[in-house]
Amino acid sequence: MYSEAKGILFIMKVMTIIGARPQFIKAAVVSRAFHEHCPDVQEIMVHTGQHYDANMSDIFFDELDIPRPDYNLGIGGGTHGQNTGRMIEKLEGLMIDVQPAWVLVYGDTDSTLAGALAAAKLHIPVAHVEAGLRSFNPKMPEEINRVLTDHISDLLFAPTEAGRQNLLNEGIAEEKIKLVGDVMYDASLFYKDKARKPYLPAELDIQGSDFVLCTIHRAENTDDPQRLKNIFQGLGANGEQVILPMHPRTRAKVVDLGINIPANIWVIDPVGYLEMVWLEGNCRCVATDSGGVQKEAYFHRKPCITLRDETEWKELVDIGVNYLAGANASLIRDYLVKLPETCAFTASLYGKGAAASLICKELRNS
Repeated sequence: MYSEAKGILFIMKVMTIIGARPQFIKAAVVSRAFHEHCPDVQEIMVHTGQHYDANMSDIFFDELDIPRPDYNLGIGGGTHGQNTGRMIEKLEGLMIDVQPAWVLVYGDTDSTLAGALAAAKLHIPVAHVEAGLRSFNPKMPEEINRVLTDHISDLLFAPTEAGRQNLLNEGIAEEKIKLVGDVMYDASLFYKDKARKPYLPAELDIQGSDFVLCTIHRAENTDDPQRLKNIFQGLGANGEQVILPMHPRTRAKVVDLGINIPANIWVIDPVGYLEMVWLEGNCRCVATDSGGVQKEAYFHRKPCITLRDETEWKELVDIGVNYLAGANASLIRDYLVKLPETCAFTASLYGKGAAASLICKELRNS
């Protein structure tokens, strides 16, 4: 911010709170926009340590052009309550020292809620990226986090019209809500040409888009033996090649429960973001219980079978590119067979790839 009267450039501090690898990718898009459009903004990036990820090495930051965090609080491994409480305590002290003008949080993790609560109690304005998403499932920790964060935020950056409407329906003042589009769409455009093929077993013969990409990690599936068995049964019913980068949590449950994985499902080690982009771009369709991967499937114009009973991205279901199968083996099998060759990917649901610059400009001018 520049004062013409005094000829002085005032620096506005924005503290970004993140705690998981997907949030780093989202925040990187906004960080680049700050650098390009707002030279008078100083961003202080704080990693709570919520999700330890061995892939977050120097290579992770260098390849993805992601700024390294200024602080790593090293908090993780506990229960939701333990983590959130410890984060609030450490973030409060850091905010008192740094004195940011804004605290910027992303999504729906415990780090999101902790950052918002710590800031709100210190009367520091909170901005929430991905505001207004709702699964309407109160048993999901993510749903609790996102609802509470929305209601204590001062600026709410909604990725979709549906998200904006959810906020209005909950009585949030219209002037606080900014419909900006989705930062993950920005990211998909930025990283599209950087994608690279992951290591795949030599026996796996991929010809064109002749495989299903699958991810399974949510507790509602991995902690329920019958749901997990049903999902594998549905994926294995038709014999089509399925590539499954297996989350460590899922791998441990499969071993503990003695679940037999069908022969057509190729389990590989977890992949980095650029490898995931390649898999999403080259598969026939996606089967996932991830919220983010549902959107990424749409960005890559791939139909998606969602292995959950609800979704935050209802608009994708409405236009016929996302199919809710839950853990129903028959539905999973049938959708894999009946997915249309072409889907309605022409709709522009998530903006024009300029969400990050809109977010930066709103913060700078607020």
